Amino acid sequence: MQPLADQLQPCGPVLDPAAAERALEVLSAAAERDGWSGRLAQAVPALAPVFAASPYLAGLARGRPAMLAQILADPPDQRLEAILAEPQRLETAPTESDDVSRRLRELKAETHLLTALADLSGVWDLDAVTAALTRFADAALRCALAEAARAEIARGRLLPPSDPARGPIPGLFCIAMGKYGAFELNYSSDIDFSVFFDPAALPLGQGVEPQAEANRLTQAVAELLQARTHHGYVFRVDLRLRPDPSSTPIAAPVAAALDYYESVGQNWERCAYIKARVAAGDLRAGEAFLRDLLPFVWRRNLDFAAIADIHSIKRQIHVHKVDERMTAKGADLKLGHGGIREIEFYAQTQQLILGGRDPRLRSPRTQEALAALAEAGHVEPRTAAELSEAYDRLRALEHRAQMVGDHQTHKLPESDAERRRIAALAGEGDLRRFDAGVGRLLRAVNARYGELFADDEDLSSRFGSLVFTGVEDDPETLKTLHRMGFSEPAKVAATIRAWHHGRISATRTERGRELFTRLAPRLLEAAQATGAADAAFARFAEFFAGLSSGVQVQSLFLAQPKLFELVVEVMAIAPRLATILARRPVALDALMDPNFFQPIDPGEHRAALAAAMARLGPGFEAAMDAARQVHREQAFRIGVQVMSGAAHATEAGAAFADLADACIQALAPAALAETHRMGGDFPGEVAVVALGRCGSREMNAGSDLDLMTVYRAEDPAAMSTLKSWGAETVYARFTQRLIAALSSPTAEGTLYQVDMRLRPSGTAGPVAVSLRALIDYYAGEAETWEFLALTRARVAWASSPAFAETVAAALDQALRRPREPARTAAEVLDMRALMARERPDKGFWDLKLSPGGLVDIEFAAQYLQIVHAGESGPLRPHTGEALTALAAAGIGEAEALAALGEAWSLQQDLSQVLKVALEDQIDPSHEPKALRRLLARAGGVRDFPALVRRLKAAKLKARTAFEAVVR
Repeated sequence: MQPLADQLQPCGPVLDPAAAERALEVLSAAAERDGWSGRLAQAVPALAPVFAASPYLAGLARGRPAMLAQILADPPDQRLEAILAEPQRLETAPTESDDVSRRLRELKAETHLLTALADLSGVWDLDAVTAALTRFADAALRCALAEAARAEIARGRLLPPSDPARGPIPGLFCIAMGKYGAFELNYSSDIDFSVFFDPAALPLGQGVEPQAEANRLTQAVAELLQARTHHGYVFRVDLRLRPDPSSTPIAAPVAAALDYYESVGQNWERCAYIKARVAAGDLRAGEAFLRDLLPFVWRRNLDFAAIADIHSIKRQIHVHKVDERMTAKGADLKLGHGGIREIEFYAQTQQLILGGRDPRLRSPRTQEALAALAEAGHVEPRTAAELSEAYDRLRALEHRAQMVGDHQTHKLPESDAERRRIAALAGEGDLRRFDAGVGRLLRAVNARYGELFADDEDLSSRFGSLVFTGVEDDPETLKTLHRMGFSEPAKVAATIRAWHHGRISATRTERGRELFTRLAPRLLEAAQATGAADAAFARFAEFFAGLSSGVQVQSLFLAQPKLFELVVEVMAIAPRLATILARRPVALDALMDPNFFQPIDPGEHRAALAAAMARLGPGFEAAMDAARQVHREQAFRIGVQVMSGAAHATEAGAAFADLADACIQALAPAALAETHRMGGDFPGEVAVVALGRCGSREMNAGSDLDLMTVYRAEDPAAMSTLKSWGAETVYARFTQRLIAALSSPTAEGTLYQVDMRLRPSGTAGPVAVSLRALIDYYAGEAETWEFLALTRARVAWASSPAFAETVAAALDQALRRPREPARTAAEVLDMRALMARERPDKGFWDLKLSPGGLVDIEFAAQYLQIVHAGESGPLRPHTGEALTALAAAGIGEAEALAALGEAWSLQQDLSQVLKVALEDQIDPSHEPKALRRLLARAGGVRDFPALVRRLKAAKLKARTAFEAVVR
């Protein structure tokens, strides 16, 4: 075997002669001082290109000339064995003078310098380079574990091992993962390993808790290896490939780990365990652990869904079709397009699918796996050879990038000057030729990678890769998420990885996780399309976390992508509906009904309520819960129809009012029955009168209920059969129970806010009004504003059809009393002015109170009705229908009525959207573009600026019309 000095070859051109000269001067002085042999001294000039390109290697050589002399004097393999023998000595028989931490760092420096020179001179190939680095990592890890054990034994927390064959800590072992496990470490790699232990086997001191001690040992090992001192560091340590690292301790009990992999282990973790091996500690226990994991890693039988999920590991990486994107400048040799990861995934995905039945395909090493796949006929030999050669070249480039400064980088520099260093270490003096060669290499790998599972569903995005495997953020994915409009890409990535880990019920099953793998990119694309990616994702996350099971819902979303996009859009732009879904995910069940987007018949509400009440059983509380369940589902359905454009304002207003009617019609009999149960039967009748938006059937998602109850006792002197309750008490109790039934929160949520202030005498009068008192009040005491309100009154429920007709007739009679127009107009104007002072509008988008808004239009329609009702003029509770009827009857100026009608229709359409979408009606100019787009569509214009112009003009005309009508 020849000394390395005799095998040195200049690796490339000398980029920085001054830097090389400084290093050579130091080494020449050392050679003269220390009496280096002529052969060693003559070898020094061959190092000039290395020192010129790599400040790190030049620094090692200048600072340790004796170490360099020893490296040059020995054959490389012999020198490596001498280096590896030292950690083994420290592990088994250290002396009192040994400083283990310092010595390991010195040995790491020597290993680095030896490996770099053997690599750059072509003395060692890739296998020899990675084997040298990995063997030293093993030696250092075993030494660090032994040192940590000695310290714990000295403290009395561990007992000396009784069986040396089981390592320094029986029952505890380290599993090497990733490139470390496969003997494929790169030059400046960290080392991935996981620590496992058997609590029953640890030789613990009295009173020492196993988990705490295992954590202390693991932390001590990591600290010894990665702490930076003035001697440097040994290895950066990554412990995150253990089960569910964000929520588990750094050392995992064996039983818990096996249970994790059996229940929620993922395919990327199966990939990781292809390369796993026992590196240190109790080797026998470690081997047993890996044997127990064999069924998890290598499955003999895989169904279609499992195979598709394995394919997904590859399909999350965006395969560019434009070759020019893959260039040397800034290229990520590991994770980028055409990089090392693509070659590894090419082999590993096929290993996972095929290796369960064919053990020949289970090699942990990438190139050996490619060769085995080719030999077994699963990969074309030419493809395997091309990828294997590319792997050699990419790893060589990766090593040279890391040799420059001992940085854990996998990227070629953006700077031409810095990239020339890599080119020089690779033996290339022409940067353009170097860059062109790298570009061809990346494109060739990416092309082969794109052929793998070419016909499968794409799980990346047009914006880039969406990779959520592993335990760390994929840099390309973070860039993709940023391009998609997410302000905190790392937070989004962490959330999706947690879902992949089964931390919510929706992804706790294997099937749930497989479905989510396909759903995730669609979710992100849909969120991006809303223009409010952050809001859409956050609200979907709240909803998704609330699902008790995710298989059915995810299957629905995947089967109906347009529906899924609508749901995500609703979540982005409609916080009200998003809140319903988050708090009550069962509301989504309504979406599964094939008739979901069909016009809603009032009978559907009543039928749904009857079915719910039958299901929940008899009783007042059961009726309340049934009403809330049905209301939630039906209100959600109406809201989504509004957001999707399937329902316009008039349809939505009627649908919301029909739903309110159905709730009243279900709960009023229950409230009456409960009143009779508590106080006894009473001879009489009662009706519930709806006013306000419920009465006019113009309700929206935020409307409350304006109600009054009217009763008639058959015998005014009668009392209830169980208690001494007269008519007023009986129907007051009924009204109170009805209000409670409609407004009190239960386990199923709430229904409506109920307002009884529009009844005769308002809050000063009795809560329930007798029919006689109602007739008398409107005949003599009621003010003009009360008659305006009465135009929207209708009977929503009555204890008998005959009494409903009686009450309706009394209301009609009250409205048809003759009225003096000028005086009424003055009172209406005074009332509108008072409202403007006491309840000023909140700006242009206050569609109710702003000039030309809904209140102006309603007042105009109501005024014309009450002043002409005595002359048999039309009475219509619904504002739009009233304006149409007034125009048909020739009452009021046709142009003014037309302007009022147009403004009413426009603002009703917009109000329906805004009330469905937002908890509070605010300026939508600052809301997501999807909501602005929806508002423009509801307003019948092409875009939001055009909507603002149309609304401004309509309100101006409506205000002018109001002033023309009410005078």
